Amino acid sequence: MEILFQNVWLIPSFPFLAFFLLGVVLFFLPNSVKSIRRFCSFISIFFLTITMVISIHYFWQQINGSPIHRFVWSWVINRNVNLQIGYLIDPLTSIMLILVTTVGIVVMIYSSSYMFHDRGYIRFFCFLSLFIASMLGLVISPNLIQIYIFWELVGMCSYLLIGFWFTRPDAANACQKAFVINRIGDFGLLLGILGFYWITGSFEFQELSKRFLYLLVHNATNNIFANSFAILLFLGPIAKSAQFPLHIWLPDAMEGPTPISALIHAATMVAAGVFLVSRMFPLFEMLPFVMNFISWVGAITALLGACIAITQQDLKKGLAYSTISQLGYMMLALGIGSYKAALFHLITHAYSKALLFLGSGSVIHSIEPIVGYHPNKSQNMGFMGGLRKHMPITAVTFLFGTFSICGIPPFACFWSKDEILINSWLHLSSLGFLAYFTAGLTAFYMFRIYFLTFEGTFRGHLSDEYKIHSFISIWGNPEFDQNEKKEINNFYLLTDSVKEDISYPEESDNMILFSLIILTIPTFFIGLIGKLSLKGNNYPVDFLSSWLHFSINSFIDIHYENFDEIFRNAIPSFSIIFFGVLIAFYLYGPRIFRIKISIIEKLQFRKFHLKYFFLFFFNWSYHQGYINKFYDLSFIKFLRFFAKFFYLIDRWVIDGIINGMGILSFFGSEVIKYMESGRISSYLFFLVSSMFLFFLYSYI
Repeated sequence: MEILFQNVWLIPSFPFLAFFLLGVVLFFLPNSVKSIRRFCSFISIFFLTITMVISIHYFWQQINGSPIHRFVWSWVINRNVNLQIGYLIDPLTSIMLILVTTVGIVVMIYSSSYMFHDRGYIRFFCFLSLFIASMLGLVISPNLIQIYIFWELVGMCSYLLIGFWFTRPDAANACQKAFVINRIGDFGLLLGILGFYWITGSFEFQELSKRFLYLLVHNATNNIFANSFAILLFLGPIAKSAQFPLHIWLPDAMEGPTPISALIHAATMVAAGVFLVSRMFPLFEMLPFVMNFISWVGAITALLGACIAITQQDLKKGLAYSTISQLGYMMLALGIGSYKAALFHLITHAYSKALLFLGSGSVIHSIEPIVGYHPNKSQNMGFMGGLRKHMPITAVTFLFGTFSICGIPPFACFWSKDEILINSWLHLSSLGFLAYFTAGLTAFYMFRIYFLTFEGTFRGHLSDEYKIHSFISIWGNPEFDQNEKKEINNFYLLTDSVKEDISYPEESDNMILFSLIILTIPTFFIGLIGKLSLKGNNYPVDFLSSWLHFSINSFIDIHYENFDEIFRNAIPSFSIIFFGVLIAFYLYGPRIFRIKISIIEKLQFRKFHLKYFFLFFFNWSYHQGYINKFYDLSFIKFLRFFAKFFYLIDRWVIDGIINGMGILSFFGSEVIKYMESGRISSYLFFLVSSMFLFFLYSYI
């Protein structure tokens, strides 16, 4: 058994080997890539499958009570500094390994069909293998230094994959934006790591927590410094897991291929931030101010993401803001000390969101030949609608993912989200109110996405974009006058009279559908794991709580919850979710277009026009809270102004002084050149003239 745990390094090595082999193929056989595409994708899937089998074995060993295994060796030794690398296998690591490898394999199988006609097919799988290898290396890291190394590798891979179609200006800008925003968080993370090393003298997780606890108990550390370094450390997860205010890169990252969007949102990039906070939970738990800060950042992020998601036109951006909101739930749970609920929701959300993103990719892949290959059309829900008739399997699987994200029982996210809602309300009523309100918004925008995409009439043949814009808005747009509203109100009459020879989308191929069906299974059943009760030592225990108990080194109450109690506690949340679904159905159900117009007309009172409030909220939400514009004005344009200002100072003042000295030297030398003629008569003339002028000046 000991020999088995000494080979944990094989877990990230196999995907890295796939990356190396594909890189060699691209370098030495650039002209043969078209004929060996399937073979290259098979290499990536095969090596990741080996990694998944190994991960399942370690997972099973941990379930059966195997102790925590940690193995390190010295990497850099310099006087009092000893940097070590190695690996750590504990319950948190093993469950993350399962998550990354299973979602990664499904995404690779999906990509083998989705990206098959792309010219960068092998390059895509090369980057994809490195991305997964980097995340696996981060998960098994035993200290902060090794985590930071793989943290940067994950960021680099996300830059390469978000900008995979780098010839598109939007994709190139999106990958640069993601890179810059994450560098801000990573700089804070580095300062936090160095700060805690300065306080404790260790980078190791367990040793760092023990030393820090000892210093706190004996009042041997400054609380201001400790809280500051902890917040700096948390700045890394804020950027990586897209928390407010560094969340703005994630929606733009949808410019990358859809399989990458699924992997980033489910098991790699954004999961890294939640994982790091979970790994450092024993340290954060000692600092109440930091825990409160984490909880409020999570709550604000959850609410903000939900508010912005309700008006998005882009299918993938709507799901991206959904991810931001759900990540906020996870941070909220960690901030209030609900460690189990946060990790539980990370797992359930990963499979559900992977299903939704891959389902959106299936939709985009099918309607692109009809509406065009530009993202503004192929990802615009205004050009969709009625796809359930033409893509039934994609529609059903997408609906299951929608049920799960909304928290409808018995789907996966119900069990984890409801636990977060209850714990947040018990911790602080204001946090609980925000969490419950966000749950209602989640149900609304998720069913809005489903109705606009799969129900109604297919709108892909329309080219009049103002109709599309008004159709998917919630309360209309003030730019449309009454005549335009009348034309919009006849929308269904126009679409019903379309000729029968109009082309319609078709169901995706078997590889894509296979991936969707496979992800539907955990979306159904993975949530039951957290509530599964096992008999052990003659008493019933909550499986997930008791198992994760070992990874956080702190006591978690072990108790048994029967399903009757769970469902009774879920009545408030389910009522709010049902209300959100009902509103979405009322606004976006059959023949809703006329209902919407009538609602706008009726929202008027004598002294106050309520519709203007809704229109303001719509514009605020549609423009993503104006946060991007605020950053553009306050940072980008501000910095560019100062850059141009200092450029002018450098050019005309600093360079002007230097150039002026050169010019003076030049003219001075020219004058002196004529003075140095070599004639004694000229020298005597200048001497006498100078003496005369000197005496004249002295006399005056």
